[in-house]
Amino acid sequence: MIKIIQIWLLALFGALVSHICLAGSQIEEPLSNSVKALMQRSVSDRAVPKLIFSTQEEGNAWLSEMSQRLQKRIPDQEYREDFLRTLHYEATRAGLDPQMVLGLIQVESGFKKYAVSSVGARGFMQIMPFWVRSIGANDHNLFLLRTNLRYGCTILRHYIDIERGDLYRALGRYNGSLGKPQYPNMVLGAWRKHWDYSSSKNWTNAPRSI
Repeated sequence: MIKIIQIWLLALFGALVSHICLAGSQIEEPLSNSVKALMQRSVSDRAVPKLIFSTQEEGNAWLSEMSQRLQKRIPDQEYREDFLRTLHYEATRAGLDPQMVLGLIQVESGFKKYAVSSVGARGFMQIMPFWVRSIGANDHNLFLLRTNLRYGCTILRHYIDIERGDLYRALGRYNGSLGKPQYPNMVLGAWRKHWDYSSSKNWTNAPRSI
């Protein structure tokens, strides 16, 4: 019995360590004035979040499908649908596939709003606090839904631009693990397994694998 308990505790510890290692730890790097200004404009946007689809019917279908998939992780329907509308808006305006961003959030925080990593990354998309100092304002709260998703999508877009459209390498930068396959593969795997949506638009920055 004692041996079984020890094995169970080791497995639990391993799972916890694995999650901590995969949490966001973007590396602070100097930004040029032009890049900083562009990112500052992006995170200061105050437009009302909304679904961006060709028709209302397409938007409703996506929201219904994603809401069903997310129900166990975010039980409150009103908050869940607000989360999805905000995510779709922020991802789309940053030129990201919303389903890919859902995969990233699943790996980064497990959809926990108040998640904090061992290095201090915060919220759904595990944003490092130094980004507030670099591109934001002192009153920006990284635990707020809109603020967290806006920062996360803006930062990932920045990394994709640095990597000239290479999503795989950009994901490595986002996690602070550039050149290591574990994190990008987990995000892409979560995207394909749990969040792929056949009616979504084709995305030009299609992922590659190694």
